[in-house]
Amino acid sequence: MQFYIFIILALIFIALLTLILANVRVVPQSKAYVIERLGTYFSTWDTGLHVKIPFIDRIAKIVSLKEQVVDFKPQPVITKDNVTMQIDTVVFYQITDPKLYTYGVESPISAIENLSATTLRNIIGELELDSTLTSRDTINAKIRVILDEATDPWGIKVNRVELKNIIPPREIQDAMEKQMKAERERRESILRAEGEKQSKILVAEGHKESKILEAEAEKQSAILHAEAVKEAKIREAEGEAEAILKVQEATANAIRLLNEADANDAVIKLKALEAFEKASDGQATKIIIPSEIQGLAGLAEGIVESIKK
Repeated sequence: MQFYIFIILALIFIALLTLILANVRVVPQSKAYVIERLGTYFSTWDTGLHVKIPFIDRIAKIVSLKEQVVDFKPQPVITKDNVTMQIDTVVFYQITDPKLYTYGVESPISAIENLSATTLRNIIGELELDSTLTSRDTINAKIRVILDEATDPWGIKVNRVELKNIIPPREIQDAMEKQMKAERERRESILRAEGEKQSKILVAEGHKESKILEAEAEKQSAILHAEAVKEAKIREAEGEAEAILKVQEATANAIRLLNEADANDAVIKLKALEAFEKASDGQATKIIIPSEIQGLAGLAEGIVESIKK
């Protein structure tokens, strides 16, 4: 009998332990648990250890507090100039109030999708095709403001909205491709013309620089030549001056030696005759002979005649 009581107590203990463990919850980081008690909202569990009352408390919803991304399929929209295009959007949102998110709206993601499609049609309907293609940032900002305001009662904050793709009709795409091709060809022509212009400028600058260098070289050459001629003439003049000085010095020395030797008239006349002889060797066509030399010549002729006899 006691054995059966022990088994029953053991089973009761195991059942209680299992029941307690089943009602103990550890809420992880970036999660929130919405708790209902007897079918009514009771509390929101944050990160940590929590215990709920069995059969009374119930986890109504587990909510992620991370930023989430939802990609909506393309929506047909019509621009102000009646061009139909397909636009798909990407919405980045974050749950800020788990209670409002749980009880605020049924299927909140579907609600955001329908709201974003409606907002997108309203905004694009006020823009023409060109403005739609070039105003993505403006469109994104407008949609984000409208969605954030509309989803605030649902405990959702819309952080960012992006237009993922804007797909115009096929004929519009062909026209745009032709326009872009023409624009690329125009830019290529401009770049080619600019390149040729720069090339010509560089060639002209090169010729100019070459001419300048050539002129500078000729100028330096002329200066060096003139300096060389000037130096040669200076040296030539210095040589002539030095030669004249030497001759003068030799003449002065000769006169001084004659004076020191006390030469008689005959010797002086003989020296004069030698000087006359040197003078007569030149190219002069008229020579004036001093009277002293004429007498000396007659004397020499008489001596020669005497010797002959």
